[in-house]
Amino acid sequence: MSRKFDYIIVGAGSAGCVLANRLSEDPGTSVLLLEFGGGDGSPFIQMPTALSIPMNSPRYNWGFASEPEPHLDGRRMNCPRGKVLGGTSSINGMVYVRGHACDFDEWESLGADGWSYRDCLPYFRRAETCAYGGDEYRGDGGPLHTCNGNGMANPLYQAFIDAGREAGYPGTDDYNGRQQEGFGRMDMTVRNGVRWSAANAYLKPIRSRTNLTVESGALVRRIVMEDRKAVGVEYDRDNVRRTAHGGGEIILAAGSIGSPHLLQLSGIGPAAVLANAGISPVHDLPGVGANLTDHLEVYFQFQCHQPITLNGKLDPFSKFLIGARWYLFKSGLGGTNHFESCAFIRSRAGLKWPDIQYHFLPAAMRYDGQAAFSGHGFQVHVGPNKPQARGSVAAISPDPLEKPEILFNYLDNEADRDGFRKCIRLTREIIGQPAFDAYRGGEIQPGMDVTGDGEIDAWVRANAESAYHPSCTCKIGGDNDAMAVLDRDCRVRGLEGLRVVDASVFPAIPNGNLNAPTIMVAEKAADLIRGRAPLPPSDAEVQIDPQWQTRQRPGRPVREVA
Repeated sequence: MSRKFDYIIVGAGSAGCVLANRLSEDPGTSVLLLEFGGGDGSPFIQMPTALSIPMNSPRYNWGFASEPEPHLDGRRMNCPRGKVLGGTSSINGMVYVRGHACDFDEWESLGADGWSYRDCLPYFRRAETCAYGGDEYRGDGGPLHTCNGNGMANPLYQAFIDAGREAGYPGTDDYNGRQQEGFGRMDMTVRNGVRWSAANAYLKPIRSRTNLTVESGALVRRIVMEDRKAVGVEYDRDNVRRTAHGGGEIILAAGSIGSPHLLQLSGIGPAAVLANAGISPVHDLPGVGANLTDHLEVYFQFQCHQPITLNGKLDPFSKFLIGARWYLFKSGLGGTNHFESCAFIRSRAGLKWPDIQYHFLPAAMRYDGQAAFSGHGFQVHVGPNKPQARGSVAAISPDPLEKPEILFNYLDNEADRDGFRKCIRLTREIIGQPAFDAYRGGEIQPGMDVTGDGEIDAWVRANAESAYHPSCTCKIGGDNDAMAVLDRDCRVRGLEGLRVVDASVFPAIPNGNLNAPTIMVAEKAADLIRGRAPLPPSDAEVQIDPQWQTRQRPGRPVREVA
């Protein structure tokens, strides 16, 4: 079976849904969107507080895992990626963080011309409708709705912000606006109590367009090449081998694991990887699957003296009441991801922008939703956000269902290990401030006996978890970068008719969560693909501490903690 389309998009995730929407705006074009997963109608996907259920379900999650990580005591690390309409935006934590302005200026310095903060900010704004209204930083007319969940109703959220200020750090009214650095509220992609995934935001409103075809249950096997031009996609659906031909372009939006894997399955990638997997080479491109970057984090947990945490809501009856209220009214604890306050700080003087991120949670529990201990507690997720570790994604056979070999190489360098030592010590200092005196009990983990460098290193090796931000495996780069996979327009170097648009294109990982910048990349790429003039660059001011070279904390003097 064979059909022809102007655009074929592989992957209906955060980027793919954006592309399907923007490319099909022109009624004179035909667009095919292919997704291996199924529908996203489950209430466990749509209810924000239930995020751990789809994240841990093989129905909605590809279930990738790393090889034994040599610097994490040989542990295999989970790498959940969405296998459903909406992709990972349908199973993630819904946290909305764009990254620091300097992250995108860094992209441009690495060869991604036209991807500076001034160039990217207009596309962040075009994508968004912010619950607090638009301004020169935030959008007020885009498909993607953002808010603060339940408005920090639990007093522990404000205690975390106040503690940061008492420790000498600034506050920030909007880390996605003029100033990222500091302590403040955290935003999420939730609208009226419902997860606002890319599918809800971009795909569902335009499913009725006659020039858009969406096929779920479609397992893409390879890109069809003629000479050095991508002309189609071969895929299986309903036990039938099919081929869709592209009259214009093939666009991979399968994510930072799926896109490099599919390129390699199609004979595009490092010669050694292709040979080891038994794949006939088409185009030797050494950067495909290289440069894998992720955020690693630890959960810092404390007991809470007051019975106000979510640990008191984990029994079956409480969960039933939360679910019933959400089902009937889309309100209450079911309508938030519970990450409602956060912080971005610098670990030391001499850093121009923050390198540590905090997510605060008024509970002590794991990502699978299980309590960490008996009683009430709270936790912060913390880790260095500009890691130096680099890993890889490599196909192991021509079979698309054979998961690729993934190795992150977490903590393979002293700078990243030292970054976690700073995280542990700075976190204790922050939680030790007076704002937490009424709440703070004993330290559950790491535990006050974990103090020396060797003890911290050992605890981190045994307990650190991925923040689920894999990226950079098909990076944009300049002509002089031998490992660049894409040019500035997201076109695969050395080939025609083939682009990649998702988190794999990042030249470097941003200082924050990845869903927001992935959607921005797709918004900008849609204009590039359509040959439209880019949105005018922004002149919005960015706040950076003028004494960043010598001062770690641009706030009040730090209070000494006994």
